[in-house]
Amino acid sequence: MKNIEISFVINGKKKEMAISPNMTLLKLLRDHLGLTGTKKGCETGECGACTVLLDGKPVNACLVLAPKVDGKEIITIEGIGEKGKLHPLQKAFLTHGAVQCGFCTPGMILAAKALLDRNPHPSREEIKDAISGNLCRCTGYFQIVKAIEASRKGGKGEV
Repeated sequence: MKNIEISFVINGKKKEMAISPNMTLLKLLRDHLGLTGTKKGCETGECGACTVLLDGKPVNACLVLAPKVDGKEIITIEGIGEKGKLHPLQKAFLTHGAVQCGFCTPGMILAAKALLDRNPHPSREEIKDAISGNLCRCTGYFQIVKAIEASRKGGKGEV
């Protein structure tokens, strides 16, 4: 299969690559760009561990073919904080004990970021709905929801 050229912005940096037309975004991120914060879970779109933001919307990287990112912007967990400084959502997850094994955390944080970017004052139900595609096997969801609530605009962990 002949490679195709794509151009995209990843975590604020423009990138051009030749890739296989059947490569997934997950494989592109982890195996070709070394962005291993995006986790490889079920590979069927059920667990949300591979959630990234594509033009500001949460997507399962395992279900998106890499050629679809041509001309788009991708944000991974590596791209939300600043060098040496955690993003407020990351801080809130630590403060509220919303991290155990950490496998689901990048996807949860990115799903929450997408919600807070479009709705700075979501209700608890809106938060639950926003993370409904992300599975956690360790903490339960109570601490995760509390961390996201603390990150709402006007909260202590203001985003």
